[in-house]
Amino acid sequence: MKKTFIFVLIIVAFSASFIFFITKKVEEEKPKVVVVLKELDNQYWQIVKAGAEKGFQDFDINGEVIESSDNLGHDNQVDILKKVLIEKPDVLVVSPGESAQHMSILEKFIDRKIPVLLVDTDVPLTNKSSYIGTDNYELGRMAGALLASELQPGNEVALIAGNLSSPVSGDRFKGAKVSLEDAGIKIVTEKVDLSNEPNEVIKVMRDVLEKHSDLKGVFATTDIMALSALEVLDEEDYKIPVVGADGIIEMVKLVEEGKLLSGTVAQNPYDMGYLSAQAAMNVAKGKTIDSVIDSGVDILIKGNGNERLTFLEKVLKESLK
Repeated sequence: MKKTFIFVLIIVAFSASFIFFITKKVEEEKPKVVVVLKELDNQYWQIVKAGAEKGFQDFDINGEVIESSDNLGHDNQVDILKKVLIEKPDVLVVSPGESAQHMSILEKFIDRKIPVLLVDTDVPLTNKSSYIGTDNYELGRMAGALLASELQPGNEVALIAGNLSSPVSGDRFKGAKVSLEDAGIKIVTEKVDLSNEPNEVIKVMRDVLEKHSDLKGVFATTDIMALSALEVLDEEDYKIPVVGADGIIEMVKLVEEGKLLSGTVAQNPYDMGYLSAQAAMNVAKGKTIDSVIDSGVDILIKGNGNERLTFLEKVLKESLK
């Protein structure tokens, strides 16, 4: 009886070891993909993260999402990328900063045969595998056209934007400006190199209204800026259209509630994350991928935003579990 018991124990132990070995082997065979995002403390980046994590599940990826700013908003992406480089992932997906230091560390990944995919922000990185995200010039062009559709030739508008040397803000600004000028809209002021920090935008917007009392519209290169501009316009009882350029939940709600006189232009951050994971899997398998993977742009007006709103709220709720 003792011998039988010992034999059974040996079989159980052997089976457990075998299962552990097989499981470990399968895990090791999954491609290791690290996604480094600029931050995770706002809806936009949380949605990108959710899309990437769904992609990890669907494409059987050993994936990790890391943010590269601390809780004070300081950019420590270069230091994080140095640590990731030591880990030697199979693929790096990154929403990059644009300094020489950022470019230098990304080039080291490429030198070590680690494919680099850029998400959301495109930079002139030699030998990157792909850019996954929005055509920001086209987004700006569509946003400018949407704003112009609510105005008459000769009407005055203000443009507020982030750093124009950034390929995101810069391209959106250029696209919007072309559409507005083509429609005969008069751009009376351009406030650029602003951060998304609400107090800064609010101060600038108050100054704009003081100097341009006949203002008929505002274009902002981000929804966060657009929301701050709307706050000032509401305070001053200005009923004019404001067009932003991201499609975050607050803006979609304002569209559906009829509080935006035009609508908003929306990126697809969830798709960016998901398509990045898919592209990373293909690259890890040695497949050729497109140098640009466009995640698309949508125009949201009253009546067509509810489905998106429901989806985004569900995604954010699940991401907080």
